Amino acid sequence: MEHRKRIGVLALQGDYEAHIKSIVAAGGEGFEVRTPGELATADALILPGGESTTIGYLLARFGLDKAIQAFQKPIWGTCAGMILLAKRITEGEKQGGQPLLGLLDIGVVRNAFGRQIDSFEARIETSFGPVTGVFIRAPYVSEWGPSVEVLGRYEDRVVLVRQGNILASAFHPELTEDPSLHRAFIERA
Repeated sequence: MEHRKRIGVLALQGDYEAHIKSIVAAGGEGFEVRTPGELATADALILPGGESTTIGYLLARFGLDKAIQAFQKPIWGTCAGMILLAKRITEGEKQGGQPLLGLLDIGVVRNAFGRQIDSFEARIETSFGPVTGVFIRAPYVSEWGPSVEVLGRYEDRVVLVRQGNILASAFHPELTEDPSLHRAFIERA
């Protein structure tokens, strides 16, 4: 019997339930991660959308920031998760006290697509094929290092990148019926 990949979803704040449903729809086993011990049982980790500053503080409070930085398996950050993975915030809202994991050599612009009321769904051409994503107060990648691969853009803005085993998307694919990105991520786990 083939082992179903166990994909942990950070469950401190944000839309983790939608990711778990998408993981199951894509053929994986999704579960909530709230402690370093739970993280250690995962084949891969998703950092969901939500409020990045709040999630960052909670990561530090529960010791998950160091555990995630030491995690040697695939990680995917969506929206707020992309911000948390970034090395820097480059413009727009100043970084201030925003905790960052610094695992991905990118700079991001927070809330680059407007406020909550400006949320929208869009089809995005990616190297995985076309995918549908929901943009909610989404960031975009304004700069990236030489080891970062740009995988997708919306209009002229970079919204999907990969560096090694770390994937980051500015949008929420888990809020659509399209499991293709989740399937691709599970295959890398």
